[in-house]
Amino acid sequence: MKIRVLMIDDHRLFLAGLEDILAREDDFEVAGVAGSCREGMALALEKRPDVIILDLAMPETSGVEAARILSEALPGVRMAALTMHLDRQMVFEALKSGMTGYILKEATPEEFLFALRVIARGETWLSPKVATLVAKDFVRQGAQEGASEPALSEREREVLHLLVKGAGTREIAGKLHISKSTVDTHRRNILDKLGCENVTCLTRYALRHGLVDLDE
Repeated sequence: MKIRVLMIDDHRLFLAGLEDILAREDDFEVAGVAGSCREGMALALEKRPDVIILDLAMPETSGVEAARILSEALPGVRMAALTMHLDRQMVFEALKSGMTGYILKEATPEEFLFALRVIARGETWLSPKVATLVAKDFVRQGAQEGASEPALSEREREVLHLLVKGAGTREIAGKLHISKSTVDTHRRNILDKLGCENVTCLTRYALRHGLVDLDE
């Protein structure tokens, strides 16, 4: 079975080059070409291709918006962006729209064909530069989240643990052998660090972020 490909791009000369590349391969068939998203969406509904290639920067309707519409209308279709834009926001918008591929127009014909075959199998494929961008963003986001995690002292964690278990000020003071005023000070500091207004909020936050273990 041949992989039927529909291509949507407003540069006709570029499309002609892609058609020529696909025509040389035994496992591909050009299901159609379109110079606008509106034309491409109509062709997609008519031809029901296996893979749709979309330029992101299109007149009238963007490739991302077209992909959102097509992913609902044709749930089984595979879609990929074919663009010159190496931009993290555009990458994430494309992937959120239902695309499973992001191919840069600087790709070689061999890379382009390889990407189409991967996408047609239902897998995700990103150009190497795009994959690097996504990986760096993921690592940076993780580092920021880790850095933003509030640092509680060992004593504050002990107080938090008892608060979440429902202990009152007097009980906490007795268990930790500290004064009630010290417990109140720790409670205020914990509330400030975790951005909470009350113990209910503290409990939700602590359980969500694994700061306490109720089994202990």
